[in-house]
Amino acid sequence: MGYTVLISAPYFLAVLERFRPLLEAYGLKVIAPQVRERLEEADLLTYAGQFDGALCGDDRYTARVLEACLPRLKVISKWGTGIDSIDREAAARLGIQVRNTPNAFTLPVADTVLGYILAFARQLPWMDRALKGGGWEKLPARSLSECTLGVIGVGNIGKAVLRRARAFGMKLLGNDIVPIAPDFIAEYGVEMTTLRDLLERADFVSLNCDLNPTSYHLINAETLGWMKPTAVLINTARGPIVDEPALIEALQKGQIAGAALDVFEIEPLPLDSPLRRMENVLLAAHNANASPAAWERVHWNTLRNLFEGLGLPTEDLPAWQARLSPN
Repeated sequence: MGYTVLISAPYFLAVLERFRPLLEAYGLKVIAPQVRERLEEADLLTYAGQFDGALCGDDRYTARVLEACLPRLKVISKWGTGIDSIDREAAARLGIQVRNTPNAFTLPVADTVLGYILAFARQLPWMDRALKGGGWEKLPARSLSECTLGVIGVGNIGKAVLRRARAFGMKLLGNDIVPIAPDFIAEYGVEMTTLRDLLERADFVSLNCDLNPTSYHLINAETLGWMKPTAVLINTARGPIVDEPALIEALQKGQIAGAALDVFEIEPLPLDSPLRRMENVLLAAHNANASPAAWERVHWNTLRNLFEGLGLPTEDLPAWQARLSPN
């Protein structure tokens, strides 16, 4: 008897037809709902008990959902790295495997952070806008060598951001709740410091930490108050790390100079959000991972995790990968 899998990761759904021959060869029946961004708890409950494995995005696998999916559900294979939307404690208690792809999008996300830093430091979007509007204004800009970068969360992505920033001559500050390898700190000249000191000194603050109980609303009215009025906040990590109403107020009052946001507390970002109308804010639709090459690696890693979690053989996957490659 074959297994049934629920596929709800938007990036994978976009290429599902290419992978159907592989899924059929493994005897898998596919449930593929329409997904705009993610499936919420109520959405998942409509499929509870119907599938043995899940290939998911940021779907809300709460304890209630996991319990309702028993006894069939064996594995949740996350497309990507972050698994904060899955109740891992409940999954472990219920014997449901949770697998992901660590270090999936380190390079494109780090590139995105540097892109935002350059955009603000060199005033590129605003000069373009002014010139296309008929002006000829020379806006003040800064060299990155004159700026200090503070990175909150010095994991794989945080380290990649710091490596890139060092090449531009930026002064580097780091903050993390776990010790960082001394060789990395020494090689890249990173000063590890407290959250408050980092926020008080940095011209650019990049959030690259996981979403967990210690980081939820880490950036709030109090911590935003520690930042310089000329500073820019960059969030390519998870939306709930930032208290969004507090950030909006800080931007409106000029407590900080600007923000670049790829993630939000509610996604898609509501149409009536004040962020959509702010001239000093750059926005993106949770797209910092954009990289076809990285996406392709994650497709296959996620499939491997799914198959292994279901106890299916994976030795033929390299041959399938060669056959189904888009290139």
